[in-house]
Amino acid sequence: MRNGVTIGQAAAFVGVTVKTVRHYHKLGLVEEPERDSSGYRRYGSAELLRLVQARTLAAAGVPLAEIGPLLDADAELFAAALADVERQLTERIEELIARRDTLHRIADGNRALLPDRAVALLERMLGLGFSADEVAATREGWVLAKALVSEGFDDYLTHVEHALEDHRFVALIKRGAEAAAWEPDDPRIAELATAMADHFLANPAHLKIVTGLQARTEAATRYELIALHGEEQDSAAARGVALIENKLRSAGVHIPRPGSA
Repeated sequence: MRNGVTIGQAAAFVGVTVKTVRHYHKLGLVEEPERDSSGYRRYGSAELLRLVQARTLAAAGVPLAEIGPLLDADAELFAAALADVERQLTERIEELIARRDTLHRIADGNRALLPDRAVALLERMLGLGFSADEVAATREGWVLAKALVSEGFDDYLTHVEHALEDHRFVALIKRGAEAAAWEPDDPRIAELATAMADHFLANPAHLKIVTGLQARTEAATRYELIALHGEEQDSAAARGVALIENKLRSAGVHIPRPGSA
C-alpha cells in the first residue's frame, strides 16, 4: 500500500464502481489523489478510508449532499446529524409502509376507498341475503358519500348499523332492490314507496339514513348524486326514490329538491 492502488482497485476494495468513485470526487466527498510519475492516480489508506465512510453513509440513506459535512464534523455534530438522518429515514419508512398498506387495500377492492367499518357492513349485508349486485351498488354509493360528504359519513354508517338490526327495514330495502327491475309505471312502486316512507316516519333513527347526509351538504346536487347514483332518471328506482322523498316532504321532513341550492 506504500505506493497506493489504482482507481479500479480502490473501487473494488471499497465495493463501489469506478463511476461512483469519480462521482464522489466530483461532489468533493473524497479528494482526488495526485498522479504518480507514471501518470496514474494512486489511492492510499486515507483515501480508501474516506471512500468506505462515504459509501457506508450513502448505503444508510444519507443524501450525498450531506455526507461531506458529516465526514468533516466533530463527534458531537456527527452524532446529531446521524440522529436527524435516522428521523428522516423513519419518516420515509412510515410513508412506504402506508403506501404498501394502500396497495393491500387496493388488492381487496373495497378497502381501497372505504374504511374497514364500511367494508364490514357490506359483508354483513351479504350475510343478510342482499344480492351481490345490490351490495356492489351500495358500495359505489358509499364511496361517493364518503368523498362528497366526508364529515357526516361516520355518523351515516352508525345509522345503517342500527337499521340493519331491524328485520322489517331489511325486508323493505331488499324489496326496494327487487323493484329496480320493475317498469317505472308499475303500481307496486307507489305501494313500496308508501311503506318505506311510513317506516322512516315511524322510526326517526332510521330516517337519519335519508336526512343525515343531505343535512350536511351545502347544495342539493351532492345529495342527489349520492341518492340516485347508478340509476337512470326515468328508472323504477329513481321513481321510487322520488315518491319516498315527496311523501317525507309532505310529512314535514326537509329533503332538498333537485336543482335547489
